[in-house]
Amino acid sequence: MLELPHSIHVHCNNLGHPGNFKHSLETFELTKNIKPKSSVGRKTNFHCTHVQFNAYGGTSWRDFESGASQIAEYINSNKHITIDAGQVVFTKYATTTMTGDGPWEFALHHLGGTSAWGNKPGVKWINGQVEGESGSGIVPYFFSPKVGVNAVQWAIGLELLLLVKNPYQIAITTDHPNGAPFTTYPQVFKWLVDRKSRKEMLDNISKKASTATTLPDIDREYTLNELCIVTRSGNAKILGLTDRGHLGNGAIGDVAIYKINPENYTGHDVEKAFSSAMYTIKDGQIVVKDGEIVATPMGSLIRAEGKIKESIYEAMLEEVKLHWRDHYSINFNNYAVQDEYAPKEIVVNGKL
Repeated sequence: MLELPHSIHVHCNNLGHPGNFKHSLETFELTKNIKPKSSVGRKTNFHCTHVQFNAYGGTSWRDFESGASQIAEYINSNKHITIDAGQVVFTKYATTTMTGDGPWEFALHHLGGTSAWGNKPGVKWINGQVEGESGSGIVPYFFSPKVGVNAVQWAIGLELLLLVKNPYQIAITTDHPNGAPFTTYPQVFKWLVDRKSRKEMLDNISKKASTATTLPDIDREYTLNELCIVTRSGNAKILGLTDRGHLGNGAIGDVAIYKINPENYTGHDVEKAFSSAMYTIKDGQIVVKDGEIVATPMGSLIRAEGKIKESIYEAMLEEVKLHWRDHYSINFNNYAVQDEYAPKEIVVNGKL
């Protein structure tokens, strides 16, 4: 209705609960027959985020298993939806879960310790609702490779990335910082391009990852071209950005250059290369050279601009203000982000 250049971005309900893949599939169906209107030719109308956390099978943590194959089967049969993975990566330090889902943070607080089987609250939890109506919370959580539930979670993200056939329908994410920091992306790249690297992981983590998922049976290995799609061009298409995600005419000068032989490489070669760019060029200016930051130009805020009739806008605005007055703890006029916070901006309305 708003003719936005990008798909609506949805966080499914029932996040993090065994059996929630069925709820995710029902959510996907809700927008199946809606025809998107977009001035940039958008063909999808629904983007579901960090789907790993919404692709769980089983009825409890004890019979917890993957529902990723059912999710991927749906996406492979439907073109109206895109997703991102929400990949879990095992790290030396605890992950910082950070979300507006207060009840889930409370649940993580009670799961506690290094195990999803824990029953003694011991992990610190903070939730804040000052000028944040959704009650954003933070809980440190350690994903352990030796814990069955965590190992299955790790495998589910890779299942999604490998089972979804069209790379333009899925993007690599770790739901930073909830599944892992985005600095771990090179490790994810290694597992995607190299089945041997995945097998090495499966051999050294909880056997639940092998028995409760389909990951050991997946032969697919990403090409470097597919890796470019799920990290760059696919993301640009999802967001409706026609001036980036490609190297064609009219593209801005955003380029990353890595030291790797595209004809002969291993998973470890990929991880090493993508861990430190030889050059990062932003808007035509070199900002990283040989892994060192050499410039810090100010970036631009990118925002979308939809379409709506003035009469409808005015009517909706008054309704929203009344609702705001009765249910929110801050004034409507305090909610806006003022122009001085974004001195440089790019408005995306289909006419870049």
